Amino acid sequence: MAAQLLEEDLTCSICLGRYRDPVSLPCGHSFCTNCIQDSWRRCEEKTCPQCRQPFPEGPKLGRNLALSALLQALPTTIPRQEPGARRSAHCPRHGRPLEFFCHTEGLCVCSACTVHECRHHERALLDVERRAREDQLRARVAVTQQQVTQAESQLQELQQQSSWIESSACTLASVVSRRFGSLLQVLEEQQTKILRDIEVAKEQALGQVLNEEQRLAGHLEALAQDGHSVQGVLEQVDDYSFFQGLQQLSEPLESLGPLTPPQWDEEQQLNSVNELLSPLCELLLEEKNHAKVAAKTADAVPVDYRNLTFDPDTANQYLRLSHKDQQVTHHLQAQGPARPGSFELWQVQCAQSFQTGRHYWEVYASDHSVTLGITYPKLPRQKLGTHTDNIGRGPCSWGLCIQEDNIQAWHNGKVQRLRGVPGRLLGVDLNLTLGCLTFYSLEPQTQPLHTFHAVFSQPLFPVFWLLEGRTLTLRHQPEAKLPPGPQEETTALS
Repeated sequence: MAAQLLEEDLTCSICLGRYRDPVSLPCGHSFCTNCIQDSWRRCEEKTCPQCRQPFPEGPKLGRNLALSALLQALPTTIPRQEPGARRSAHCPRHGRPLEFFCHTEGLCVCSACTVHECRHHERALLDVERRAREDQLRARVAVTQQQVTQAESQLQELQQQSSWIESSACTLASVVSRRFGSLLQVLEEQQTKILRDIEVAKEQALGQVLNEEQRLAGHLEALAQDGHSVQGVLEQVDDYSFFQGLQQLSEPLESLGPLTPPQWDEEQQLNSVNELLSPLCELLLEEKNHAKVAAKTADAVPVDYRNLTFDPDTANQYLRLSHKDQQVTHHLQAQGPARPGSFELWQVQCAQSFQTGRHYWEVYASDHSVTLGITYPKLPRQKLGTHTDNIGRGPCSWGLCIQEDNIQAWHNGKVQRLRGVPGRLLGVDLNLTLGCLTFYSLEPQTQPLHTFHAVFSQPLFPVFWLLEGRTLTLRHQPEAKLPPGPQEETTALS
């Protein structure tokens, strides 16, 4: 009992806990330093929380050395309470049990306090107030746990991004090394060919020079013999011998004439070199004979032809899919509620994706005002800016926009306006090995419209945009191969 009374004497009447750094007021009452300071900060008038003695000028708080020494000498807790038991504290002013909590003072008070000091204050039952505060603390714990979960999720996302960057950089390095290796190989082959051609041209020119030298040497020898014969005639003393020798002279030699120049043209050799090097300089971006594409018709199906289907989960709510998801039509009325993950724009994506190899597909458009393209998986579904589509507006997609009187090639927000008006039947050739994306018009004849060059580092999905009233149809060929599945793509990469 004495120990319990001692513990109550060492209890702060504000926090109901043992004194921490106790200080005394001029009235003689003691409190924790932080407790009295916090109490005064909430009140306009500085008074003693126990006896209500006012201190207009705010007294200087003096440390209670006796209490401090006593607290240091005593054990941490006296006496030890039973588990789950609550301490029954009493009001330091009236000695009664603390049954209420004064919101105005921020203190636990007794029934006598509610009649006198806290009569006009806002208060609540101590148990009710505790339950309310416990609910607040539990809510705080729940919020903290949510923040922990969010932080852990963000950390995991960062780790995944780090792994993706490592994988992407490795893929890019492999692609660049392969393409530069191909370029170096072709350069070495062309260098050998050009040097061999120069050697052949040199031998031919030197042969022509040698022939002219031999002809000139023979002519000089004949001239020397003729001059010797003429000199012999001139040296005859008697007239008979002179005329006899004159008759024996042959006819004068004709002039040799101009020399035949050798067929050696240094400028022509350099022009040949330039003609060979010009297409090689573009080898990193375009296959040498890529523009010479054979016509793609139903009777001659390319080996890389892909039968594609639209993905219903990505279709805008105004787009309706039909014919086993091979056809999409833009209606004026919504075809149903928007699906989670669908485009807010008038767009739809294919269910198939490609990461390696070469792939070709064809699309029939009912009219102009459509866009064909490819995109990485994370193409935004929301509308950004004033554009009605986002294909080619950022770095993760490439698109060809077909208007009534022009064609526009879009990538990374930059547009290139093209000439010509394509037909309704269009072809798309995606060569991931060379990093080329080429669009074709197949009517009335096959002609390339535009080629994008890029190092594609992620899976690519065909994506489309169409104006109201337009219809796009993915053409299927019976002999065409099915697009590779995700597992096949992964196997191909390994």
